Amino acid sequence: MAIKSTIYKAELQIANMDRHYYADHQLTIARHPSETDDRMMVRVAAFALFAQERLEFCKGLSDTDEPDLWQKDLTGAIETWIDVGQPDERRIAKASGRANDVIVIAYGGRTSDIWWQGVRSKVERLRNVTVWSLGEGVAASLGSLAERTMRLQCTVQDGAAWLGSSAADPVPIEWSVLKAPAGA
Repeated sequence: MAIKSTIYKAELQIANMDRHYYADHQLTIARHPSETDDRMMVRVAAFALFAQERLEFCKGLSDTDEPDLWQKDLTGAIETWIDVGQPDERRIAKASGRANDVIVIAYGGRTSDIWWQGVRSKVERLRNVTVWSLGEGVAASLGSLAERTMRLQCTVQDGAAWLGSSAADPVPIEWSVLKAPAGA
């Protein structure tokens, strides 16, 4: 018998002053049995940073044909594809062909640097791909916020972001841009 995903609930308040996006979201997050709290909370942070009206969690680890998050237009075409972790260059290229914008959020410090050096030459030629690397320790700090029921607040201002809860100090979400889309 397969182990089922664990369900987490989050009330997420977003104040993104850089994009003028202010909204409250009721999220249901399925945490795959092999997923860590760190990875799950990086997915939540990605949702908060890129939130738009139709952004939603996908099957992610449970389905290799879906990202961690995506936004589709009203016809079902994929506008934004967001992967968390260190996908291989074939997955990124496939996503680049299927979506208008692809965002990869790598985390893990030194392992992210090694991963990037391995995929960089192939990914850099893809015009619609953005690659971020979270700062050292950010994923672990985000993971410490994980609870089965969460009340979270995300603030984005002047290119900086924080994710916090009423039970813990806000976690600064620091990143470096490894690749920006062509023309950005």
